[in-house]
Amino acid sequence: QAQLLESGGGLVQLGDSLRLSCTASERTFNFEAYAINWFRQTPGKEREFVGAISQSGFTTFYGDSVKGRFTVLRDGVKHVAYLQMNYLNPDDTATYYCAASRLYGLGSTAHLTYDYWGQGTQVTVSS
Repeated sequence: QAQLLESGGGLVQLGDSLRLSCTASERTFNFEAYAINWFRQTPGKEREFVGAISQSGFTTFYGDSVKGRFTVLRDGVKHVAYLQMNYLNPDDTATYYCAASRLYGLGSTAHLTYDYWGQGTQVTVSS
């Protein structure tokens, strides 16, 4: 079964930028048929919605904690979505996940709301 793959995580310092990528594990996956949603989670805390982009790529929305700093993008030719993170701070430290949904604008953090999930990539921001 197809699933999503995140990459680009790592250890960065306060104020740095980082770009995460989300692709499909199988080339036959119709990536452009899905809205792409980004989430993050740290141990002991609930999953937090970060941002989402519509199938067309023309519409995005974000969680309050990342507005103005994070941007969700997608490339229809390369079949990849990105989470561009700027002005990172230690509170952004988390495992970041992407998830695909047929509907855009859900904003839900419930796992079953989404059709496909990635395994996550760790982002650590040091002060």
